[in-house]
Amino acid sequence: MKHSNKIILLASVFLLLIFFYHFPIDGEHQHQNLKHRFQLENYLSDGSSPILPIPLSLDLDPQIVALGERLFADPLLSSSGFSCLSCHPVTRAGVDGLQLSMISGGGFDSKNTPTVFNSAFNALQLWNGRLQTLEQQIDGVIHNPQHMNNSWPNIIKALLQDQDYSRAFDSLYPNGLTSSNIMDAIATYERSLITPNADFDRFLWGERDAITAEQKQGYKLFTEYGCISCHQGINVGGNLFARFGIFENHLPRNKPLTEYDYGRYSYTGDNRDKFVFRVPSLRNVAVTAPYFHDGSASTLSDAIRTMAHIQLDLLLSDEDIASIESFLTSLTGEFRGVKL
Repeated sequence: MKHSNKIILLASVFLLLIFFYHFPIDGEHQHQNLKHRFQLENYLSDGSSPILPIPLSLDLDPQIVALGERLFADPLLSSSGFSCLSCHPVTRAGVDGLQLSMISGGGFDSKNTPTVFNSAFNALQLWNGRLQTLEQQIDGVIHNPQHMNNSWPNIIKALLQDQDYSRAFDSLYPNGLTSSNIMDAIATYERSLITPNADFDRFLWGERDAITAEQKQGYKLFTEYGCISCHQGINVGGNLFARFGIFENHLPRNKPLTEYDYGRYSYTGDNRDKFVFRVPSLRNVAVTAPYFHDGSASTLSDAIRTMAHIQLDLLLSDEDIASIESFLTSLTGEFRGVKL
């Protein structure tokens, strides 16, 4: 198949994917609210880039952020000494660096830990997109027997014994310490975990020397080969679903598939959802190895090579892979003024 025809085919495939795996109404509503709130349409003077820069700051209550940060690190939220920070250390780009997540009581889960950074810009949460909001994700992990394995009554009872928590909730929320307010505080902190000022963002803002010639070439290839079809927007992903393995199945053949390997199908039961996953964000991808829902790609170059082959039916040269990888390193941003 000629290259131009292949690109046309791929574009058609991705348009169909977007059509069949569109957001639920509430998820789309949330996405539009984010767009309106952060005025994404004003970030670029000419509106030409499919990637949008992260704002330098968000309008969040600093006291609620501080409360949420304390809760995020507090093992009182779990029944076994876990905290949100256990799997999402902010000093390690919001990931644990393991192939598969740790679980309560020892052992490992069947999925890789996504970064918590910039999760506010994801239209849906989790690899299978099962949840629409950060609050729902927090509630899910609290009750998950493999993670926090706890209940809200137990958590509230424990937190009420801490006078600092009681005073903080009473001062910040009219109804004090409740499960909804705990989720709100943690989610507000998570929304503060943005990584602006990446080199590529500075390039989008008009600083044309912010990225190197090789990174510009990598972005050109990233666009021309069709990677941009799924990885675009403010989070360079996180806003649609796609089948993992369009031209070739990449899932393990020498061992049974886990529930999570089936993607959205694991909870919808719809055959059309088999092996369909939420497209991950590529923000900070250079520092969040390993890759894919099962952590099966240990390096970024491995991930690029695999995705080109199974998603685009392309066998990229080492030179092209290096250029695309160089571009992806330009998506590494800053947290509280320090590059990740």
